[in-house]
Amino acid sequence: MKKKLFNIIIVAIGALFFFTACDNSKKSTSSSVKKNSSKEKVMITVKDTNGSIKVPKNPKKVVVFDNGSLDTIDALDKGKVIAGAPTKNLPKYLAKYQNVASAGGIMEPDLEKVNQIKPDLIIIAGRQQRFKQKLSKIAPTMFMQVNDQDPWNSTKQNIRTLGKIFNAEAKANQEIKKLEKDIVSLKNKAIASKKKALIALINEGQISVYGSKSRFGIIHDTFGFTQVDAHIKTSIHGQSVSYEYVMNKNPDILFIVDRTKAIGGDDSKNQVLQNDLIKQTSAGKNHQVISLDADVWYLSGGGLESTAKMIKNVNRVFEK
Repeated sequence: MKKKLFNIIIVAIGALFFFTACDNSKKSTSSSVKKNSSKEKVMITVKDTNGSIKVPKNPKKVVVFDNGSLDTIDALDKGKVIAGAPTKNLPKYLAKYQNVASAGGIMEPDLEKVNQIKPDLIIIAGRQQRFKQKLSKIAPTMFMQVNDQDPWNSTKQNIRTLGKIFNAEAKANQEIKKLEKDIVSLKNKAIASKKKALIALINEGQISVYGSKSRFGIIHDTFGFTQVDAHIKTSIHGQSVSYEYVMNKNPDILFIVDRTKAIGGDDSKNQVLQNDLIKQTSAGKNHQVISLDADVWYLSGGGLESTAKMIKNVNRVFEK
């Protein structure tokens, strides 16, 4: 009888150990599943210039070819995710990203280098648009272009999109409000001045002018400066003109973007202020030839930091 009772106790203890082990195994498996699932990328749908696109939430490695997007990510305090960029074509104000991996040129991404970086997300703009399909095979590729027809609203949309991706929507909206306040102030001054402006890109001594709805049209369409010539042809490369044209149009303000300087070329032929015809204009006589920061206006734009710099640049008109 005692032996039977002993055997029953032994069996009961064995069963207890068995079910306890099974329960611990289930817990361990459940914990493992949770850990693995936490490592999986959470995908969200956002809008880029082309429409809706699925991208990872809070990507850990990002390759950015669009400098405006890069400066927005920087302003949102998410710069640590930048794993690659066109480092040879970075504006001076983004020089701290010179040490990330070079992803090729601003006009031609190095697909092999990008593939080696293994990014979670790639961001491009107009200069890289023809590579979008190939880049999309490496990682989700967003096209973030500023719409020349509506520069400020498209800029805001791009900033908010990046805010959503990086879980920084509140900060993005806060920074947008600051910019909008500065834009209203600038626009009011521009309208009150009644001064007519001309935007010119200088490249090795050659001049091209830009008007409303152009790549530099934010000066007219958002900042409120009246065009000295309402019939400038809209083109990505601007309308080629002569110094005589500038003298005849006689702008009160002449905004200059020096492309040669932006790309590190010899800008010795671009000395606009020394030109006798420019000196005869109202802008020349009244010290209203404003040299804009070339690397911001030519290499960047459409971001939180670059828009702030553009506003500051144009406000130089009222500091003379």
